[in-house]
Amino acid sequence: MKAGDLVASAVTNTFRSKTRTILTILAIFVGAFTLTVTNGLGTGINRYIDDTVASIGASDVMTVTKTSDSATGLDSGPTEYDPNAISAGTPGPGGGGTVTALTDDDITMLQGIAGVERVEATKSISADYIQAGDGTKWVTGVGSLIPGQSLQLAAGEAPDADATDLEVAIPDALVEPLGFADAADAIGQTVTIAVTDAVRTQHTVEATVTGVSEQTLVGAGSTITPNEALTDELFTLQNTGVPADQQDRYASASVWFASGATAAQVDDLKTALSDAGFTGTTVEDQLGSFTAVIDAIVLVLNAFAIIALLAASFGIVNTLLMSVQERTREIGLMKAMGMGSGRVFSLFSLEAVFIGFLGSAIGAGVGMLVGTAVSSALAQGLFSDLPGLQLIAFDPVSIAVIILVVMAIAFLAGTLPAARAARADPVESLRYE
Repeated sequence: MKAGDLVASAVTNTFRSKTRTILTILAIFVGAFTLTVTNGLGTGINRYIDDTVASIGASDVMTVTKTSDSATGLDSGPTEYDPNAISAGTPGPGGGGTVTALTDDDITMLQGIAGVERVEATKSISADYIQAGDGTKWVTGVGSLIPGQSLQLAAGEAPDADATDLEVAIPDALVEPLGFADAADAIGQTVTIAVTDAVRTQHTVEATVTGVSEQTLVGAGSTITPNEALTDELFTLQNTGVPADQQDRYASASVWFASGATAAQVDDLKTALSDAGFTGTTVEDQLGSFTAVIDAIVLVLNAFAIIALLAASFGIVNTLLMSVQERTREIGLMKAMGMGSGRVFSLFSLEAVFIGFLGSAIGAGVGMLVGTAVSSALAQGLFSDLPGLQLIAFDPVSIAVIILVVMAIAFLAGTLPAARAARADPVESLRYE
Protein backbone atom coordinates (compact mmCIF):
# COMPACT_ATOMS: atom_id res chain seq x y z
CA MET A 1 0.00 0.00 0.00
CA LYS A 2 1.43 3.36 -1.08
CA ALA A 3 1.67 6.36 1.25
CA GLY A 4 -1.24 8.12 -0.50
CA ASP A 5 -3.43 5.03 -0.24
CA LEU A 6 -2.44 4.70 3.42
CA VAL A 7 -3.59 8.26 4.18
CA ALA A 8 -6.83 7.85 2.22
CA SER A 9 -7.57 4.59 4.00
CA ALA A 10 -6.88 6.19 7.41
CA VAL A 11 -9.28 9.06 6.66
CA THR A 12 -12.00 6.66 5.53
CA ASN A 13 -11.57 4.33 8.51
CA THR A 14 -11.78 7.24 10.94
CA PHE A 15 -15.51 7.61 10.33
CA ARG A 16 -16.49 3.95 10.44
CA SER A 17 -17.96 4.63 13.84
CA LYS A 18 -19.17 8.18 13.34
CA THR A 19 -20.67 8.77 16.79
CA ARG A 20 -17.61 7.56 18.68
CA THR A 21 -15.23 9.53 16.46
CA ILE A 22 -17.29 12.74 16.65
CA LEU A 23 -17.41 12.56 20.44
CA THR A 24 -13.62 12.15 20.53
CA ILE A 25 -13.17 15.09 18.14
CA LEU A 26 -15.43 17.22 20.33
CA ALA A 27 -13.27 16.43 23.36
CA ILE A 28 -10.18 17.55 21.44
CA PHE A 29 -12.12 20.58 20.18
CA VAL A 30 -12.68 21.81 23.75
CA GLY A 31 -8.96 21.72 24.55
CA ALA A 32 -7.88 23.28 21.24
CA PHE A 33 -10.56 25.98 21.52
CA THR A 34 -9.47 26.90 25.05
CA LEU A 35 -5.79 26.86 24.09
CA THR A 36 -6.45 29.11 21.07
CA VAL A 37 -8.47 31.69 23.01
CA THR A 38 -6.06 31.86 25.96
CA ASN A 39 -3.09 32.12 23.61
CA GLY A 40 -4.88 34.91 21.74
CA LEU A 41 -5.57 36.68 25.03
CA GLY A 42 -1.88 36.71 25.86
CA THR A 43 -0.94 37.82 22.35
CA GLY A 44 -3.48 40.67 22.31
CA ILE A 45 -2.61 42.11 25.72
CA ASN A 46 1.15 41.79 25.28
CA ARG A 47 0.89 43.41 21.84
CA TYR A 48 -0.99 46.33 23.42
CA ILE A 49 1.63 46.60 26.15
CA ASP A 50 4.35 46.74 23.48
CA ASP A 51 2.45 49.56 21.76
CA THR A 52 2.11 51.31 25.11
CA VAL A 53 5.85 51.04 25.69
CA ALA A 54 6.43 52.79 22.36
CA SER A 55 3.88 55.47 23.25
CA ILE A 56 5.37 56.52 26.57
CA GLY A 57 9.03 56.68 25.72
CA ALA A 58 11.93 55.61 23.57
CA SER A 59 13.48 52.20 24.21
CA ASP A 60 16.95 53.72 24.63
CA VAL A 61 15.99 55.99 27.53
CA MET A 62 15.75 55.30 31.24
CA THR A 63 14.35 57.41 34.06
CA VAL A 64 16.91 58.10 36.77
CA THR A 65 16.23 59.23 40.33
CA LYS A 66 18.56 59.75 43.25
CA THR A 67 18.74 56.80 45.61
CA SER A 68 17.85 57.79 49.16
CA ASP A 69 16.58 56.05 52.28
CA SER A 70 14.47 59.11 53.02
CA ALA A 71 12.32 58.78 49.91
CA THR A 72 8.72 57.96 50.74
CA GLY A 73 5.99 56.06 49.01
CA LEU A 74 2.40 55.14 49.62
CA ASP A 75 3.20 52.15 51.84
CA SER A 76 6.22 53.48 53.70
CA GLY A 77 6.17 54.31 57.41
CA PRO A 78 7.46 57.40 59.19
CA THR A 79 10.53 58.83 57.48
CA GLU A 80 13.21 61.17 58.71
CA TYR A 81 12.93 64.67 57.29
CA ASP A 82 15.17 65.35 54.31
CA PRO A 83 15.54 69.03 53.29
CA ASN A 84 16.55 67.90 49.80
CA ALA A 85 13.40 65.84 49.21
CA ILE A 86 10.83 67.03 46.69
CA SER A 87 7.56 65.66 45.37
CA ALA A 88 7.93 62.69 43.06
CA GLY A 89 5.04 64.03 41.05
CA THR A 90 3.35 60.64 40.90
CA PRO A 91 -0.19 60.97 39.53
CA GLY A 92 -3.18 59.25 41.05
CA PRO A 93 -4.94 59.18 44.44
CA GLY A 94 -2.53 59.66 47.27
CA GLY A 95 0.31 59.73 44.81
CA GLY A 96 2.39 62.02 46.94
CA GLY A 97 5.64 60.36 47.77
CA THR A 98 8.95 62.17 47.71
CA VAL A 99 12.39 61.61 46.22
CA THR A 100 15.68 63.29 46.87
CA ALA A 101 16.05 66.12 44.40
CA LEU A 102 18.53 65.98 41.57
CA THR A 103 20.67 69.09 41.15
CA ASP A 104 22.75 70.43 38.27
CA ASP A 105 25.78 68.79 39.87
CA ASP A 106 23.96 65.45 39.74
CA ILE A 107 23.14 66.00 36.08
CA THR A 108 26.82 66.66 35.39
CA MET A 109 27.77 63.51 37.30
CA LEU A 110 25.31 61.43 35.29
CA GLN A 111 26.81 62.70 32.04
CA GLY A 112 30.19 61.35 33.12
CA ILE A 113 29.02 57.78 33.76
CA ALA A 114 30.21 55.23 31.19
CA GLY A 115 27.42 54.22 28.81
CA VAL A 116 25.45 57.47 29.20
CA GLU A 117 25.14 59.37 25.93
CA ARG A 118 22.93 62.25 27.01
CA VAL A 119 21.10 63.49 30.10
CA GLU A 120 18.08 65.75 30.31
CA ALA A 121 16.47 66.83 33.58
CA THR A 122 12.75 66.17 33.85
CA LYS A 123 10.91 69.28 34.89
CA SER A 124 7.94 68.52 37.11
CA ILE A 125 5.01 70.88 36.64
CA SER A 126 1.85 71.05 38.72
CA ALA A 127 -0.82 72.85 36.70
CA ASP A 128 -3.95 74.37 38.25
CA TYR A 129 -6.32 73.99 35.33
CA ILE A 130 -6.81 74.02 31.57
CA GLN A 131 -9.46 76.10 29.81
CA ALA A 132 -10.64 76.76 26.28
CA GLY A 133 -11.84 80.33 25.70
CA ASP A 134 -14.20 81.40 28.46
CA GLY A 135 -15.37 77.86 29.11
CA THR A 136 -15.17 75.72 32.23
CA LYS A 137 -11.81 75.30 33.92
CA TRP A 138 -10.75 71.66 34.26
CA VAL A 139 -8.11 70.15 36.53
CA THR A 140 -5.25 68.65 34.53
CA GLY A 141 -1.89 66.99 34.97
CA VAL A 142 1.18 67.80 32.91
CA GLY A 143 3.14 64.96 31.35
CA SER A 144 6.46 65.09 29.58
CA LEU A 145 7.49 64.68 25.97
CA ILE A 146 10.91 63.27 25.24
CA PRO A 147 12.61 62.77 21.86
CA GLY A 148 11.65 59.38 20.48
CA GLN A 149 8.26 59.37 22.20
CA SER A 150 5.36 58.21 20.09
CA LEU A 151 1.97 59.34 21.34
CA GLN A 152 -1.08 57.28 20.43
CA LEU A 153 -3.17 59.94 18.77
CA ALA A 154 -6.85 60.12 17.97
CA ALA A 155 -6.25 63.20 15.79
CA GLY A 156 -3.50 65.64 14.84
CA GLU A 157 0.16 65.12 15.65
CA ALA A 158 2.44 65.17 18.67
CA PRO A 159 3.78 68.56 19.80
CA ASP A 160 7.08 69.42 18.10
CA ALA A 161 9.78 69.05 20.74
CA ASP A 162 12.09 71.44 18.85
CA ALA A 163 9.50 74.13 18.04
CA THR A 164 9.69 77.56 19.70
CA ASP A 165 5.91 77.93 19.58
CA LEU A 166 3.96 76.74 22.64
CA GLU A 167 2.27 73.47 21.64
CA VAL A 168 0.31 70.87 23.57
CA ALA A 169 -1.48 67.56 23.04
CA ILE A 170 -4.66 67.16 25.09
CA PRO A 171 -6.20 63.82 26.07
CA ASP A 172 -9.33 62.62 24.35
CA ALA A 173 -11.11 62.72 27.73
CA LEU A 174 -10.87 66.53 27.76
CA VAL A 175 -12.11 67.17 24.21
CA GLU A 176 -15.84 67.46 24.98
CA PRO A 177 -15.43 69.06 28.45
CA LEU A 178 -13.36 71.83 26.86
CA GLY A 179 -16.18 72.49 24.42
CA PHE A 180 -14.80 70.95 21.22
CA ALA A 181 -17.12 68.98 18.94
CA ASP A 182 -14.63 66.14 18.44
CA ALA A 183 -10.92 65.40 18.37
CA ALA A 184 -10.45 66.87 14.90
CA ASP A 185 -12.21 70.08 15.94
CA ALA A 186 -9.70 70.58 18.78
CA ILE A 187 -6.70 70.68 16.46
CA GLY A 188 -5.39 74.22 15.98
CA GLN A 189 -7.45 75.63 18.85
CA THR A 190 -5.95 77.66 21.69
CA VAL A 191 -6.16 76.58 25.31
CA THR A 192 -5.13 78.34 28.52
CA ILE A 193 -3.04 76.56 31.15
CA ALA A 194 -2.62 78.00 34.65
CA VAL A 195 0.14 77.42 37.21
CA THR A 196 0.73 78.94 40.65
CA ASP A 197 4.18 80.12 41.72
CA ALA A 198 5.94 80.00 45.09
CA VAL A 199 4.31 83.22 46.34
CA ARG A 200 0.79 82.00 45.43
CA THR A 201 0.46 84.12 42.30
CA GLN A 202 -1.37 82.42 39.47
CA HIS A 203 0.01 82.68 35.93
CA THR A 204 -1.67 81.67 32.67
CA VAL A 205 -0.12 80.57 29.40
CA GLU A 206 -1.81 80.08 26.03
CA ALA A 207 -0.81 77.13 23.84
CA THR A 208 -1.95 75.66 20.54
CA VAL A 209 -3.46 72.17 20.46
CA THR A 210 -1.58 70.08 17.89
CA GLY A 211 -2.91 66.65 18.78
CA VAL A 212 -5.42 64.64 20.81
CA SER A 213 -3.95 61.63 22.60
CA GLU A 214 -5.78 58.38 23.25
CA GLN A 215 -6.10 56.71 26.64
CA THR A 216 -3.53 53.98 27.38
CA LEU A 217 -2.80 51.59 30.23
CA VAL A 218 -0.46 54.16 31.78
CA GLY A 219 -2.00 57.34 30.43
CA ALA A 220 -3.85 59.55 32.90
CA GLY A 221 -7.29 60.55 31.71
CA SER A 222 -6.68 64.30 32.01
CA THR A 223 -2.94 64.64 31.48
CA ILE A 224 -1.74 67.05 28.80
CA THR A 225 1.57 66.68 26.95
CA PRO A 226 3.42 69.95 26.22
CA ASN A 227 6.39 70.45 23.94
CA GLU A 228 9.73 71.58 25.37
CA ALA A 229 9.06 75.29 24.84
CA LEU A 230 5.77 75.13 26.77
CA THR A 231 7.37 72.99 29.48
CA ASP A 232 10.13 75.57 29.96
CA GLU A 233 7.60 78.42 30.11
CA LEU A 234 5.42 76.70 32.70
CA PHE A 235 8.45 75.63 34.75
CA THR A 236 9.82 79.17 34.79
CA LEU A 237 6.50 80.66 35.90
CA GLN A 238 6.02 77.95 38.52
CA ASN A 239 9.46 78.79 40.01
CA THR A 240 8.80 82.51 40.26
CA GLY A 241 9.71 83.58 43.80
CA VAL A 242 11.81 80.48 44.47
CA PRO A 243 15.37 81.31 45.66
CA ALA A 244 17.91 80.96 42.85
CA ASP A 245 19.77 78.13 44.60
CA GLN A 246 16.53 76.14 44.92
CA GLN A 247 15.22 76.47 41.37
CA ASP A 248 17.27 73.83 39.60
CA ARG A 249 15.90 70.84 41.51
CA TYR A 250 14.41 67.93 39.62
CA ALA A 251 12.54 64.82 40.67
CA SER A 252 14.17 62.74 37.92
CA ALA A 253 16.20 62.86 34.73
CA SER A 254 16.05 61.08 31.40
CA VAL A 255 19.27 59.26 30.51
CA TRP A 256 19.94 58.17 26.93
CA PHE A 257 22.13 55.15 26.19
CA ALA A 258 23.13 53.40 22.96
CA SER A 259 20.04 52.42 20.98
CA GLY A 260 21.56 49.02 20.15
CA ALA A 261 22.53 48.24 23.74
CA THR A 262 22.03 44.64 24.82
CA ALA A 263 20.18 43.66 27.98
CA ALA A 264 23.54 42.94 29.65
CA GLN A 265 24.83 46.40 28.74
CA VAL A 266 21.69 48.03 30.13
CA ASP A 267 22.12 46.04 33.35
CA ASP A 268 25.75 47.18 33.55
CA LEU A 269 24.60 50.79 33.18
CA LYS A 270 22.05 50.33 35.96
CA THR A 271 24.80 48.93 38.16
CA ALA A 272 27.07 51.90 37.39
CA LEU A 273 24.21 54.27 38.22
CA SER A 274 23.55 52.43 41.46
CA ASP A 275 27.22 52.65 42.44
CA ALA A 276 27.04 56.41 41.86
CA GLY A 277 23.95 56.75 44.06
CA PHE A 278 21.22 56.71 41.43
CA THR A 279 18.42 54.36 40.40
CA GLY A 280 17.69 53.77 36.70
CA THR A 281 14.40 52.41 35.37
CA THR A 282 13.56 51.72 31.73
CA VAL A 283 10.08 51.80 30.24
CA GLU A 284 10.17 48.01 29.98
CA ASP A 285 10.90 47.83 33.72
CA GLN A 286 7.92 50.03 34.49
CA LEU A 287 5.57 47.84 32.46
CA GLY A 288 7.27 44.55 33.28
CA SER A 289 4.78 43.79 36.05
CA PHE A 290 1.89 44.03 33.56
CA THR A 291 3.54 41.49 31.28
CA ALA A 292 4.42 39.16 34.16
CA VAL A 293 0.84 39.14 35.46
CA ILE A 294 -0.65 38.55 32.01
CA ASP A 295 1.81 35.75 31.23
CA ALA A 296 1.03 34.08 34.57
CA ILE A 297 -2.73 34.23 33.93
CA VAL A 298 -2.34 32.87 30.40
CA LEU A 299 -0.07 30.09 31.69
CA VAL A 300 -2.71 28.98 34.20
CA LEU A 301 -5.46 29.06 31.56
CA ASN A 302 -3.25 27.12 29.14
CA ALA A 303 -2.71 24.51 31.85
CA PHE A 304 -6.47 23.90 31.97
CA ALA A 305 -6.50 23.57 28.18
CA ILE A 306 -3.68 21.01 28.31
CA ILE A 307 -5.59 19.04 30.95
CA ALA A 308 -8.61 18.99 28.63
CA LEU A 309 -6.40 17.74 25.79
CA LEU A 310 -4.92 15.02 27.97
CA ALA A 311 -8.44 13.92 28.88
CA ALA A 312 -9.30 13.89 25.18
CA SER A 313 -6.25 11.70 24.49
CA PHE A 314 -7.86 8.93 26.55
CA GLY A 315 -10.83 9.24 24.22
CA ILE A 316 -8.49 8.69 21.27
CA VAL A 317 -7.03 5.60 22.95
CA ASN A 318 -10.52 4.22 23.59
CA THR A 319 -11.72 4.98 20.06
CA LEU A 320 -8.77 3.29 18.40
CA LEU A 321 -8.71 0.30 20.76
CA MET A 322 -12.36 -0.32 19.93
CA SER A 323 -11.52 0.10 16.25
CA VAL A 324 -8.67 -2.43 16.50
CA GLN A 325 -10.96 -4.93 18.21
CA GLU A 326 -13.77 -4.46 15.67
CA ARG A 327 -11.33 -4.76 12.74
CA THR A 328 -9.34 -7.75 14.02
CA ARG A 329 -10.26 -9.97 11.05
CA GLU A 330 -9.50 -7.08 8.66
CA ILE A 331 -6.07 -6.60 10.25
CA GLY A 332 -5.40 -10.32 9.85
CA LEU A 333 -6.43 -10.16 6.20
CA MET A 334 -4.15 -7.15 5.54
CA LYS A 335 -1.21 -8.96 7.10
CA ALA A 336 -2.02 -12.19 5.23
CA MET A 337 -1.90 -10.19 1.98
CA GLY A 338 1.58 -8.94 2.79
CA MET A 339 1.10 -5.67 4.70
CA GLY A 340 3.93 -5.39 7.20
CA SER A 341 3.59 -4.50 10.88
CA GLY A 342 5.10 -1.07 10.18
CA ARG A 343 2.38 -0.27 7.65
CA VAL A 344 -0.35 -1.43 10.04
CA PHE A 345 1.15 0.74 12.80
CA SER A 346 1.29 3.71 10.41
CA LEU A 347 -2.34 3.21 9.38
CA PHE A 348 -3.71 3.41 12.92
CA SER A 349 -1.28 6.20 13.86
CA LEU A 350 -2.52 8.22 10.90
CA GLU A 351 -6.10 7.71 12.07
CA ALA A 352 -5.14 9.13 15.47
CA VAL A 353 -3.32 12.08 13.89
CA PHE A 354 -6.29 12.78 11.62
CA ILE A 355 -8.67 12.83 14.59
CA GLY A 356 -6.29 15.22 16.34
CA PHE A 357 -6.09 17.40 13.25
CA LEU A 358 -9.87 17.64 12.88
CA GLY A 359 -10.41 18.48 16.56
CA SER A 360 -7.58 21.03 16.71
CA ALA A 361 -8.36 22.70 13.38
CA ILE A 362 -12.06 23.07 14.18
CA GLY A 363 -11.26 24.19 17.74
CA ALA A 364 -8.71 26.75 16.56
CA GLY A 365 -11.03 28.05 13.82
CA VAL A 366 -14.00 28.46 16.14
CA GLY A 367 -11.71 29.92 18.81
CA MET A 368 -10.49 32.58 16.38
CA LEU A 369 -14.04 33.46 15.33
CA VAL A 370 -15.33 33.67 18.91
CA GLY A 371 -12.21 35.49 20.12
CA THR A 372 -12.44 38.09 17.36
CA ALA A 373 -16.14 38.67 18.02
CA VAL A 374 -15.64 38.99 21.80
CA SER A 375 -12.65 41.29 21.34
CA SER A 376 -14.62 43.52 18.98
CA ALA A 377 -17.59 43.69 21.37
CA LEU A 378 -15.37 44.55 24.33
CA ALA A 379 -13.50 47.19 22.32
CA GLN A 380 -16.80 48.96 21.67
CA GLY A 381 -18.08 48.48 25.20
CA LEU A 382 -16.07 47.73 28.33
CA PHE A 383 -12.71 48.79 26.85
CA SER A 384 -13.94 51.72 24.77
CA ASP A 385 -11.73 54.01 26.90
CA LEU A 386 -8.64 52.15 25.67
CA PRO A 387 -8.56 52.75 21.90
CA GLY A 388 -6.28 50.40 20.05
CA LEU A 389 -6.72 47.55 22.53
CA GLN A 390 -7.53 44.28 20.79
CA LEU A 391 -7.96 42.06 23.82
CA ILE A 392 -7.76 38.80 21.88
CA ALA A 393 -5.42 38.75 18.89
CA PHE A 394 -4.09 35.81 16.95
CA ASP A 395 -0.66 35.03 15.56
CA PRO A 396 -0.74 32.58 12.61
CA VAL A 397 2.47 30.91 13.78
CA SER A 398 1.03 30.32 17.26
CA ILE A 399 -2.16 28.84 15.80
CA ALA A 400 -0.12 26.48 13.60
CA VAL A 401 1.94 25.43 16.63
CA ILE A 402 -1.25 24.69 18.61
CA ILE A 403 -2.58 22.45 15.83
CA LEU A 404 0.76 20.62 15.53
CA VAL A 405 0.98 20.14 19.31
CA VAL A 406 -2.51 18.66 19.45
CA MET A 407 -1.71 16.36 16.52
CA ALA A 408 1.45 15.24 18.35
CA ILE A 409 -0.60 14.48 21.48
CA ALA A 410 -3.06 12.52 19.31
CA PHE A 411 -0.20 10.56 17.75
CA LEU A 412 1.21 9.64 21.16
CA ALA A 413 -2.26 8.61 22.32
CA GLY A 414 -2.65 6.40 19.26
CA THR A 415 0.63 4.54 19.66
CA LEU A 416 -0.80 1.93 22.08
CA PRO A 417 -3.68 0.82 19.85
CA ALA A 418 -1.46 1.06 16.76
CA ALA A 419 1.19 -1.10 18.39
CA ARG A 420 -1.46 -3.66 19.38
CA ALA A 421 -2.69 -3.80 15.79
CA ALA A 422 0.88 -4.12 14.47
CA ARG A 423 1.60 -7.05 16.81
CA ALA A 424 -1.57 -8.95 15.85
CA ASP A 425 -0.99 -12.49 14.57
CA PRO A 426 -2.60 -12.83 11.12
CA VAL A 427 -3.74 -16.46 11.68
CA GLU A 428 -5.34 -15.72 15.06
CA SER A 429 -6.87 -12.53 13.70
CA LEU A 430 -8.54 -14.33 10.80
CA ARG A 431 -10.08 -16.81 13.28
CA TYR A 432 -11.44 -13.96 15.44
CA GLU A 433 -15.25 -13.90 15.69
